[in-house]
Amino acid sequence: MITQVKQHCYVITGGPGMGKTSLINSLNQMGYKTIQESGRNIIQQQLASNGNALPWENQHAFAMKMWEADFEAYTTSDTAVPTFFDRGFPDVIGYLRLCALPVSDLMLQTAMDNRYNQHVFITPPWKAIYHQDDERKQSFAEAEDTYIQMKQLYTQLGYRVIELPLVPIAERIEFILSNL
Repeated sequence: MITQVKQHCYVITGGPGMGKTSLINSLNQMGYKTIQESGRNIIQQQLASNGNALPWENQHAFAMKMWEADFEAYTTSDTAVPTFFDRGFPDVIGYLRLCALPVSDLMLQTAMDNRYNQHVFITPPWKAIYHQDDERKQSFAEAEDTYIQMKQLYTQLGYRVIELPLVPIAERIEFILSNL
């Protein structure tokens, strides 16, 4: 049973390195409220503290830390103003599936019951802008798999998944804002 729908909360999802964070940063510079992706922060914290909740060491622990951070960001978000999320908490379910790790019924039910706006924006694979770094170690093929998983997941959860065009950031933002 749906318990909460946050109509002003919009998810931007997709594979890693496909321009999500650049979009979020640009929207923030334009004055929109934004929520940063938790994964990078968790990786940085774990590296600094010699923790093992890292995607290349303990995927389950990493996923649980993301779930906690992302669900808290969702529950504490202001519902009165448009807010853009660099990934939503359901992305963690997609991550677990990609890693062939179990997804609890409680996680699925939580994702069904606690909703963002029905429009979820997805960044498709775009090799021209993809790059790896110390925190993004996935290959382009893995990034494509992530895109497929996120598109399937949000569709399964009943969202309308809107694919962003492969155009410059300003045009992507214009596309997003015209589809709110």
